[in-house]
Amino acid sequence: MNIELLVVPDCPHAGPAAELLRRVLVRIGLDDAAFTTRVISDTRAAEAEGFTGSPTFMADGRDLFAEPGRTPGIACRVYRTPGGLAGLPGLDQLRRALLGASASND
Repeated sequence: MNIELLVVPDCPHAGPAAELLRRVLVRIGLDDAAFTTRVISDTRAAEAEGFTGSPTFMADGRDLFAEPGRTPGIACRVYRTPGGLAGLPGLDQLRRALLGASASND
């Protein structure tokens, strides 16, 4: 599985998002899995990637938290979590999303 973290320049959630992703990969037994962090810095790149906000978690080119109808662009992203709106998904939300992506690759 190709895992990417897409962020905008100077995203305040980039570091915490990378740490969350590492924690989740360890929890699901993918301790050795690597991921890349890619900076999306202009509208053209955002549109090409279908990037709807920073941070975005991708698996095999698919946004793990895609919401139909969201317009691509350079922006911060807000996630719906059990605790309310947040700049990152919850650990269990990301775990379920990655497990779902992994299962669809089998």
